[in-house]
Amino acid sequence: MTGSGRRRVGPPGPRATASRLRRGASLVRLTCGALLVTVTPLADLAAQARAQRVVTSSVIDAISCNETASPLAAPRLSWRGDDVQWSEWSVRLGARAVPARIIVVAFDPAQLRVALDLVQKDGALAPWNLDAAPERARIALNAGQFIDDGPWGWVVHRGREWQPPGEGTLAGALVVDTAGAVDIVPRSAIAAWRRSAAVREAVQSYPTLLEGDARPPAALCAATAQVDRTHRDTRLAIGVRRDGHVIIALSRYAGGALPDRTPIGPTTPEMAELMRRLGAVRALMLDGGLSAQLLVRGRTGAAPQRWPGLRDVPLALVVHDAR
Repeated sequence: MTGSGRRRVGPPGPRATASRLRRGASLVRLTCGALLVTVTPLADLAAQARAQRVVTSSVIDAISCNETASPLAAPRLSWRGDDVQWSEWSVRLGARAVPARIIVVAFDPAQLRVALDLVQKDGALAPWNLDAAPERARIALNAGQFIDDGPWGWVVHRGREWQPPGEGTLAGALVVDTAGAVDIVPRSAIAAWRRSAAVREAVQSYPTLLEGDARPPAALCAATAQVDRTHRDTRLAIGVRRDGHVIIALSRYAGGALPDRTPIGPTTPEMAELMRRLGAVRALMLDGGLSAQLLVRGRTGAAPQRWPGLRDVPLALVVHDAR
């Protein structure tokens, strides 16, 4: 998240080995072009949202940390696609009704194959963006947090651990097991997964949004939480539903006066509520802000749907047809 103005996970995680994960300074230099953003007061953004009169919008507030809170109704989405489905959800965020679109993707990992994707050049990681996604990828998106030397935290690719876990109570992980099932696991469960030899792919990120039965972690709700709970940004999250299906959500600003990639979007507690409303029982934030990017491709051979980011990353998640 270098250069995005957002807070990074606690202390920097373990550095990548020079032979496997070092990308060099070129990644940081190549990732961001000039970005000119005119800042609009939030009061004006709220007025724009009201002026649009989008009657289909849902109002999203921060997730309730009350364990007895009743789940709110799921959005009624018009899904497109086949075994990879996607839709758009118009929302208004918080008391100021900040307008946003949420691109939602859903699929069953029993029918498709989930893996990490990276670009290697001369034994080092090269910058990745949607243009580097495999030609037949059904879904492609940037993965977890990163530092100057490469991915932050735990990385497992094709059954081999590339990098040990990073520290942080809310630093959970996405795990793909050897049977192809996908899960979101808390930091406290990573050690057991490492011992199990059942991990085919894994990437650590921050923060965990939902754990257990669609509830936010206690550490996210605590007054001492090391997360800025009021900061708005472009968000990207991944979660699993009770039936094992995977849900991905990417936010885009929808105020109209500014580009949709302007980094204004849900707060972290609002993103947790969005994932809960979408049916996730466990969910994890991936790297957002200028890095957030997503590609969805149907089986028919039509051009893919693309929501590009503004910065390259060292690591991505890709969904392929099962083989």
